[in-house]
Amino acid sequence: MPQPISIRLPEATVQRLARRAKRAHMPMRTLAQRYLEEGLRMDEHPLVRFVDGPAGRRARLAGTGKDVWEVIATVRDNDNDLAEAAEYLHLPLGLVQAAVIYYGAYRDEIDELIADNEREAAQAHAAWEAGRAALAR
Repeated sequence: MPQPISIRLPEATVQRLARRAKRAHMPMRTLAQRYLEEGLRMDEHPLVRFVDGPAGRRARLAGTGKDVWEVIATVRDNDNDLAEAAEYLHLPLGLVQAAVIYYGAYRDEIDELIADNEREAAQAHAAWEAGRAALAR
């Protein structure tokens, strides 16, 4: 259950937060909660950062274009061989290991992103097949 806390922030920080919240179309409180959670996660997992995109907000390996869910899906596709996945993704083994460590802490979240991607891929394939079938008539 969420627990309220009270903190005092400098006026300049509150103003910056208000501007960011307005741009993100969310309440300041919600954005502050997100920043706090993500900040704690980045402290615990220093090679992970958070990014926005078409799929929403997600964890990404620092300095790469790879989301944690993509790395974990690739590890699975390589029979859980981290070295093979690292070679395939052209990433240092340490970054793949960092993704696995993050996955261990937030498994449900990453599994949901992988499942979403698999559903979208299946829908795109079905649309492609329907288009091919329509052309064949």
